[in-house]
Amino acid sequence: MSGSRTGRPPVPRTVRAPAAPRPPRENPFVRFSTRARRAWDRPLTAYYLILGGSLLITVLGLVMVYSASQITALQMSLPGSYFFRKQMLAAVIGGVLLYVACRMPVKLHRALAYPILAGAVFLMALVQVPGIGMAVNGNQNWIALGGSFQIQPSEFGKLALVLWGADLLARKQDRNLLAQWKHMLVPLVPVAFLLLGLIMLGGDMGTAIILTAVLFGLLWLAGAPTRLFVGVLGVAALLGTILIQSSSNRLDRFRCIGATEMGPDGSCWQAVHGIYALASGGLFGSGLGASVEKWGQLPEAHTDFIFAVTGEELGLAGTLSVLALFAALGYAGIRVAGRTEDPFVRYAAGGVTTWITAQAVINIGAVLGLLPIAGVPLPLFSYGGSALLPTMFAIGLMIAFARDEPAARAALAMRQPRFGRKRGTGGTASNRSPRSWNTMRRRATARSSGER
Repeated sequence: MSGSRTGRPPVPRTVRAPAAPRPPRENPFVRFSTRARRAWDRPLTAYYLILGGSLLITVLGLVMVYSASQITALQMSLPGSYFFRKQMLAAVIGGVLLYVACRMPVKLHRALAYPILAGAVFLMALVQVPGIGMAVNGNQNWIALGGSFQIQPSEFGKLALVLWGADLLARKQDRNLLAQWKHMLVPLVPVAFLLLGLIMLGGDMGTAIILTAVLFGLLWLAGAPTRLFVGVLGVAALLGTILIQSSSNRLDRFRCIGATEMGPDGSCWQAVHGIYALASGGLFGSGLGASVEKWGQLPEAHTDFIFAVTGEELGLAGTLSVLALFAALGYAGIRVAGRTEDPFVRYAAGGVTTWITAQAVINIGAVLGLLPIAGVPLPLFSYGGSALLPTMFAIGLMIAFARDEPAARAALAMRQPRFGRKRGTGGTASNRSPRSWNTMRRRATARSSGER
């Protein structure tokens, strides 16, 4: 060997180590879902969803009210912007109510529960007094305020039931009374039936359905047993069937579910023309202000059937955007109710979420021909100041609850200017992780907003 001839040891050959395998590329879908999940779990997600979603729905609703109501106003010999100006005034007042509600402490909301309930019952009873109450579209549910302004007290009854019911259930939970079915039902169900009776005296079954949904939402949040829940639901279904059978108008509305023809007497005119409006919109619509159905063919184009005009002018993209905003609002409400330790906040947030979600589903379902026409407006979107004001106050209530979460308070404190922070905020509080997701029907709480 060469090494032995020269006397030198052989030089060993260097062997290269195998290259490390490249890490597999992350799936873009997995990366996107991971980032989205982190964004959903941030402390201020619910706060921004409620604030941004409600404002976007309200602004888009103002635009669509202006577009859908012009022809109706001109047919009534009124200026084309008549209904828009009234809705804009209601939105400004509602914005003030929203700001006040989101700045009020939880204890003050609880203190207002009984006065709001008493005021709503008084006004709803006043509607039935001859000379004071007035009928609109066959329903005796309005009080004239002078000029062209009216108020519908039953809309404030929804807010009253949410606040009063939440305060009542929270106080009973603090005393461990909700384990007894009589404390769960009394006086919540009798007072709810009182409100329902006053509403049905005026013939407004749509609002009564929403109020019933709120009652069921509160009972579910309180952990009502299945047999009790089904019992109350059975009584409500029986009463609803009797009321429907006793009115030919209500029977006609049920017959128009899924209708594609107006019928010999034209009873399904509104339902069919709502489908026509949606079908003619296509993917991106005919353009803002270019609706054909609002020219007298579609009744209540700016109120109950404004979603149909939205589909005609903004197309499938516009209607899906509205649905996405309501879905985000509903998700945020469920998140606030599920993460809080305060029983009042949980019941109130769940009640408001049930109210807005159920009303949106009933309105949109009627326009799509999937549900009977109940005559309820699309929350924050349709024309109507009586519906807009209590809804915006309820949105302010939800914003206040979302801001009151410990992690959200810490995040908001960190965003304040340094010279404006109080001593002790930031540091350890900002490192608190958000509370894990829990079901809303859950345990007695460690922290309460205080009893009245």
